[in-house]
Amino acid sequence: MHGLKELVDYGVIGLLGVMSFVAVWLAIERYLFYRKVDLNKYKDKNELEIDLSNNLSMIATIASNAPYIGLLGTVLGIMLTFYTMGQQGMVQTKEIMIGLALALKATAMGLIVAIPASIFYNLLIRKMEVLIAKWESMHEN
Repeated sequence: MHGLKELVDYGVIGLLGVMSFVAVWLAIERYLFYRKVDLNKYKDKNELEIDLSNNLSMIATIASNAPYIGLLGTVLGIMLTFYTMGQQGMVQTKEIMIGLALALKATAMGLIVAIPASIFYNLLIRKMEVLIAKWESMHEN
């Protein structure tokens, strides 16, 4: 049972780590793209919006799903703690508290991934809106 707990723990934390890396990578990629985008090369607004919005949905998906994955890790960790308690009969309070505290770290990790990803998404959306507004003002004439 101990191996299953480690598998759940490291699997969830590992997945959240990958999601965090992907969100940061995509946010950096979008930021660098926005810094060098040439608005003059776009004749069509839809084409501009498509290029500007690339990868934003993935950042939003990570931001919205990371807390759920963290919560899933917590639920699985708590279930394993209760299962172990049931198997062993009388268990010391110390062991229960350690098991529950370790389970809760998955929720914390989910929030640690989701909050920055949500901030990145909102900042990038704002930058995208500004670039579109600049393009529109250039093409009003």
